[in-house]
Amino acid sequence: MTYGVEGLSDLFEGNGGADQKYSAKDIEVLEGLEPVRRRPGMYIGGTDETALHHLAAEIIDNSMDEAVAGHATLIEVTLAAGNSLSVRDNGRGMPVDPHPKFKNKSALEVILTTLHSGGKFSGKAYATSGGLHGVGSSVVNALSSSLTAEVARDKRLWRQDFSRGIPVTKLIDAGPIQNRRGTAIRFTPDTEIFGDKHFSPARLYRLCRSKAYLFRGVRIKWSVDPALLKGDGDTPPTAELHFPGGLRDSLAAELNGSPCVLPAIWAGEANLPNLANGDAQGKLEWACAWLERGDSMLDTYCNTVPTPLGGTHEAGFRSALLKGLRAWAEQRGNKRGAQLIGEDVTGALAAKFSLFIREPQFQGQTKEKLTNPEAGKLTEVSLRDRFDHFLAGDPAAADNLLAFVIDRAEDRIRRKEAKDTPRKSATRRLRLPGKLSDCATENAEGTELFLVEGDSAGGSAKQARNRNTQAILPLRGKILNVASASADKLRQNQELKDIIEALGCGVGPSFNRANLRYERIIIMTDADIDGAHIASLLMTFFYRELPELIRHGHIYLAQPPLYRLTQGAKSIYAMDDASREKLLKTFKPGTKVEVSRFKGLGEMPPAMLKDTTMDPGKRTLLRIVAAPETRAHTSDRVESLMGKRPELRLKFIQENAQSVTELDI
Repeated sequence: MTYGVEGLSDLFEGNGGADQKYSAKDIEVLEGLEPVRRRPGMYIGGTDETALHHLAAEIIDNSMDEAVAGHATLIEVTLAAGNSLSVRDNGRGMPVDPHPKFKNKSALEVILTTLHSGGKFSGKAYATSGGLHGVGSSVVNALSSSLTAEVARDKRLWRQDFSRGIPVTKLIDAGPIQNRRGTAIRFTPDTEIFGDKHFSPARLYRLCRSKAYLFRGVRIKWSVDPALLKGDGDTPPTAELHFPGGLRDSLAAELNGSPCVLPAIWAGEANLPNLANGDAQGKLEWACAWLERGDSMLDTYCNTVPTPLGGTHEAGFRSALLKGLRAWAEQRGNKRGAQLIGEDVTGALAAKFSLFIREPQFQGQTKEKLTNPEAGKLTEVSLRDRFDHFLAGDPAAADNLLAFVIDRAEDRIRRKEAKDTPRKSATRRLRLPGKLSDCATENAEGTELFLVEGDSAGGSAKQARNRNTQAILPLRGKILNVASASADKLRQNQELKDIIEALGCGVGPSFNRANLRYERIIIMTDADIDGAHIASLLMTFFYRELPELIRHGHIYLAQPPLYRLTQGAKSIYAMDDASREKLLKTFKPGTKVEVSRFKGLGEMPPAMLKDTTMDPGKRTLLRIVAAPETRAHTSDRVESLMGKRPELRLKFIQENAQSVTELDI
């Protein structure tokens, strides 16, 4: 629609809607809790199942605040038929005396019927708490078809009933009571708001368990009507949740024995730096493990409230770990530590982090993200100090962790370089190297690829192989040393390109182990110094560029013999000099034994190569492994022997020269 100048003039003068009237009577004033019922999404994020369970979290958080403040040790959570939830604690109990501002109302009624009312604003009643707006209890009351509050205080029991936020009864003095104190809230969510949605026993049980983990001083008794479980075998009808180990216990339960880089979970707690008056600003607790494989996981909390969107405290947590490992690398003289970024350190991290601070500021009433500016720095300073002490206290574990994150950094850099390289069409047909003599079996199970030194040895291997399951790829001389070569040289090297294409699983961001074309990759080189050097170069290539193949046990070293011992029609083979001397003693004394030394695999007749090195029933293979507990040692050894710094190789030679007893030239 378009308007001319006159049309716009009429519109602004009111001629566009002359019959419409807008006056004072159109202004609504929503009193009490009516705004909550009109717009529940503003207070609990919606009316879906997540919002429904947010009601439960609000009431449980109030009891948890009593526990964290040191006034409660027990919380009872009961889910009954009819979607009724009860939360009871043994804390101080809500105040029931008349409120000084509302003379005709008790403090209990004010808390449950008035937005932004509560005892968590001044910091006097609660040093740290999950609630800060004074909204939670009143919102739950507004969105419940019925709510009953019971308070055991000063040896008397008080009770008041509500419906949809409106008092149904006055505060009732139910008489004296012994051996009980605290607050009990029982409520049923309103079907006018939530429809037929019901509390999930499994979800509530997980919530209770997480709260018990977050504050080790509390016991939470859980119970649910067994009829509501409906075959859910993982959720118990009753349980008492108490975890003296706190977050360490929680993380250990979730890891469930998953292989980790460090031998034990790193966990602890610390006070935040004090305020000027000497009072502590709060405290933090953490539990961390780095996973050998699997997805990362970081759960953060503030004052026992989950913060799934993170926030300033999570930023400080991540920064402390990154800066700590960078500093450790610098201290150990490892220059590769400078390339670390946050993703390298936390990308394989499984951790739980809990912060307790005064006056938390959350993004929105649903409290999914912490926004206190000071929380990040306080967390970073406190955690960094503990992390530095942890690394210095166990240098071997620290070196292992550093090697792990550096491996991740180098893998990230390789992926980026590969991504920056122009890609060939993804729809092209699979191209195999022309030198590859492939096996007939298409399924990878049971198949083998032999990487063979030289065309001559490759020719013998082709004749000796089992054509159904064994493939041969001859390599020309010594391949590129990937530990000291640039990324451009690596991409241009034909021998390495041939290996990658033959394997079929890709490299860098395109790597997919499911596409590996062979179950075993066997490095088969001559049993001499040159062969050992070529094998070392190949192992370095797999370690740096395709580490997953080593981790999953796909890489092997063939063990060809170095000597053949013959006496008449009898021939046996010796792997090395020590084996030769031992085998010579098995022959009859005084008889002549002919000893032949193989100069290379190419000299072996195909039948002999098959009999000694390639036949699965007779050969010896060594599987290449990189044990997690020796990761730092392996990484350092590869870097010193194969990396760009010749002074490290010279140092190694000088330190180990005395151990050389024979030199084969």
